Amino acid sequence: MAFEIFTFSFMHRAIISGIAIAILCSVVGLFLVLRRYSLFGDAIAHSSFGGIALGLMAGIYPLWTAYGVSIISALIMTRIKDRFNISGDASIAVLLSSGIALGLVIIGLSGGFTLDIFSFLFGSILLVSVNDTILILSLTGIILIVILLLYRQLLYSTFNEEQAKVSGIPVEKINYLIVFMAGITVVTSIQLVGVLLISALFVIPNVTAIMYGKGFKQTVIISMSFSIFSVVAGILVSYIFDITPAGTIVLIAIGIFGCTIGIKSAGLLSRHN
Repeated sequence: MAFEIFTFSFMHRAIISGIAIAILCSVVGLFLVLRRYSLFGDAIAHSSFGGIALGLMAGIYPLWTAYGVSIISALIMTRIKDRFNISGDASIAVLLSSGIALGLVIIGLSGGFTLDIFSFLFGSILLVSVNDTILILSLTGIILIVILLLYRQLLYSTFNEEQAKVSGIPVEKINYLIVFMAGITVVTSIQLVGVLLISALFVIPNVTAIMYGKGFKQTVIISMSFSIFSVVAGILVSYIFDITPAGTIVLIAIGIFGCTIGIKSAGLLSRHN
């Protein structure tokens, strides 16, 4: 019976971890989308690929090296972008390509692709351990607390950076903080949808929620609802039909996006964004 799925401990861990990641991606991702940095999460994910390859070659837990490489790379690239006035899309392209290049070189030096690499590329949420779940929940809690404490500064610098500077808000530090949180969120989420699809969780639920034309807080709630539904439904459907969880999660999110477009086209949603 379908209800037997919920008796498995690995399914409990997968769903709990998935919900935490869905919430984290929605909140952090919305700040990136509103700043027109939609692909920044994708760039960080690709840079983390180099960190994963480095960890596997060195015999270190790959996510630890992925955290280090992706966060440091993102912070350095942000610094270079600000100092030399490089456009956002160009900096994202540099970060994305350098991470993939580093990963491919390290994989070549260590003897080629392995099953471990593929699990990080495409996600393996059904294989998360108790320790992984605790780490995911802990990082989610910490980042959400930071966002709540700095909510006004984050919001102000996102919508009106120049006015925020005039008001005395340390915009540059806030920008680095967002990059730092995005790096942690991306690497934490790799276990759910993998390196190749991580940007989908950052972008699709948020873009869908924005189409409803609500305020910031309501948009966050709508985005989290869509993201959580996509993740939980995707995990359950993938297990029942023995298909890839990552792809299923993203397709459900895209389905919600498509339905929203249909509803909006029919004039059932406000056109004000």
